[in-house]
Amino acid sequence: MARRFGRKGPSRQDSEPQAEASRRFEDSEERLDGASATASAIGESDSLATVESARSADRVVRDGSRLRGAGALADVADFVDIGSVDEVDANDKPLPLWRQMVRVFVANKLAVASIFVLLFIVVGCYVGPHFYVTNQTDANLALTQPANLAPSSAHWLGTDVNGWDVLGRIMFAGQYSLALGLFAGLITIIVGTAYGMISGFFGGALDGGMMRLLDALLSIPYLFLLLTLIAVFGNSTVFLILVIGLTGWWGNARIIRGDALVIRDLEYSQASSSMGAGKFHIIRRHVFPNSISNIVTVGTFSVADAILFLSALGFLGLGIQPPATDWGTMMSNGTQMLIDGFWWEIYPVATVFVVVVVCINYIGDALRDVFEVRLRER
Repeated sequence: MARRFGRKGPSRQDSEPQAEASRRFEDSEERLDGASATASAIGESDSLATVESARSADRVVRDGSRLRGAGALADVADFVDIGSVDEVDANDKPLPLWRQMVRVFVANKLAVASIFVLLFIVVGCYVGPHFYVTNQTDANLALTQPANLAPSSAHWLGTDVNGWDVLGRIMFAGQYSLALGLFAGLITIIVGTAYGMISGFFGGALDGGMMRLLDALLSIPYLFLLLTLIAVFGNSTVFLILVIGLTGWWGNARIIRGDALVIRDLEYSQASSSMGAGKFHIIRRHVFPNSISNIVTVGTFSVADAILFLSALGFLGLGIQPPATDWGTMMSNGTQMLIDGFWWEIYPVATVFVVVVVCINYIGDALRDVFEVRLRER
């Protein structure tokens, strides 16, 4: 009965693989023990080579009949040298923000060239008169100096109908045109940004009322509005800056409002609001930084537009009054002399004017890419 119901012993066929596995395991342990003993006898430098030889012998057993030792799982040759942790961190570390911005700007070759050309013109307008000295303030200069002289060594671009040196006049007019364009552009972008962000972020009835007011202002022809204001209040330099700056922000406000409408509904703005942040905190920390690309772009274009509007007023005879002048006034006077063949009174100043406006536009395009968050590395 014991033989019938008792535990049956393993057969010979079942016991042979187990015996073979046990024998191989004992041989492996003996080799590792021998390697350890040899390492302790010959020192630390040779121990690694001895252990490696034992591991190499142990790797020949790969038939799956037993679990190999830990040394058989990997070998020195199986590893790839990827450098130290410091080297990997240094290579993978993203560039600083200012270097990323410079890289994006330099990638735009036209913008880089425009920077140098614009700097040359600005320095020429403000520093050039100290080296190329001319009389630009005497209204009766034509009585002592011939008018409409062709370009020569004495007058590089000739003289105009009033006897003023044309090159000196371009530099003198550039001081007014560039300064007025810059200050009027700053007023435009500050007022337009504040108006657009408040309207777009708060929304509701406030947004509706502010946009209807803006639509009413945009329905007025801009040039006619400028002419009316100048005819009523005069055309002093300060008033020209104010009237161009305070009437040129309407289109900018609509652009900034569109950004504010989108950003206020994004996840990070909603999360900031749910954590108790105030509306003006969200505008300062989220809406404004993420709208900076469009703000800078419309800001540079506003400077170019201010120069254009000033030139338009000067061309109509409502610009800066003599003896001061601007590029628009010079072009207006030059067109009257072009029919008589005095080309130097119109072409040089028109070329400078067009180059300045085009350079500002190219720089604005590059600055839009520079401040675009999606082009930055993480």
